Amino acid sequence: MYDRIFLIVLDSLGVGATADAVKYGDEGANTLGHIIEKGNYNLNVLEKLGFLNLVGVNKERTIGYRTIMKPKNLAKDTLNGHYEMMGLIEEKPFQTYPDGFPLELISEVQHAVGREVIGNIVASGTEIIEELGEMHMKTGAIIIYTSADSVLQVAAHESIVPVQELYNICKKISEIVLTDKYKIGRVIARPFIGKPGEFVRTPKRKDFTVVPKENYLDLLFRNRVEVLALGKIGDIFANKSITTSIKTSNNIDGLMKLIDVAKSDFKGLCFLNLNDFDTLYGHRRDRDGYLRALEELNYYLPIFLNRLKPTDLVIFTADHGNDPTYTGTDHTRENVPMIAYSTSMKSSGELEPRDTFADIGATIIDNFNIEDTLKTGVSFLELLH
Repeated sequence: MYDRIFLIVLDSLGVGATADAVKYGDEGANTLGHIIEKGNYNLNVLEKLGFLNLVGVNKERTIGYRTIMKPKNLAKDTLNGHYEMMGLIEEKPFQTYPDGFPLELISEVQHAVGREVIGNIVASGTEIIEELGEMHMKTGAIIIYTSADSVLQVAAHESIVPVQELYNICKKISEIVLTDKYKIGRVIARPFIGKPGEFVRTPKRKDFTVVPKENYLDLLFRNRVEVLALGKIGDIFANKSITTSIKTSNNIDGLMKLIDVAKSDFKGLCFLNLNDFDTLYGHRRDRDGYLRALEELNYYLPIFLNRLKPTDLVIFTADHGNDPTYTGTDHTRENVPMIAYSTSMKSSGELEPRDTFADIGATIIDNFNIEDTLKTGVSFLELLH
């Protein structure tokens, strides 16, 4: 039906707690719902696409199709969310380390990289460099920390540990921890600059992830459907079965690159993650900042949508929730939106809730006439007309 599919992940934009949210301590979470509950928003384009209908704001004149998608994975993190979209549902979640990493792991890391380690706690990235940045600069020890996600993050000042050296350090660490022994999902390089009291993280972040098992991207790639990854998508999938991977520095940069792709003669799947919602506002519990970021998206979206051809389909979704009004700084266990729109659609409305994010991947390969050998999701392509 479509020559091009644009899959846009609004990272962490959940639309209400899942039925099992109480098991995760997230009962009552609703990222989008709580962001707009004060009513002081300008999201007219998102309203027209039906986003707000998913959180109880009844807008009758909408375009495209909308529904919620329930997670089948047993976690609430980036890797599991994106993997599930592409039909890969891990039976065992990646390991988290709420009390810091075991001393055995830290010892292995120090031996492998030849530097001491400081930190080794659950922390906000901006807070830990404020706390330990000066010590790092004086000693050369790398700052290691984690979060509620299955992630090991390594922070270092660019003048003490040059960026390429930091990448090499993280690659060595990934060979230790992205294993069955520790079952950590990601190692992230977090370079920063500045002086004590004025440290700032730079956009030179780099993720090292496990190589994912068979998924819908593999089916696309083997059938010669081009897969263009924007933002951190390439890192998430370890660049496996991706034709071209392009980094982005922030949401606006991601949208500008998306617009460039829409203007080109590209055909296939364009897969974009807009990460600022999660990193800058969800984890920092900044409701007003999250709303401003959504309003930025709302402002730039028409430029992209006006570039769409009748043979294009755009799908908006999210990978998990991160309610900025909730307690703590962790992701929240939520259902996510699914908004499908094409200028060629003759109808619009609400679809039945989907039982897994994998229905997105199943729909994409169905569109490109590829046999679904995974059978993890159920295509909704025939419902779009």
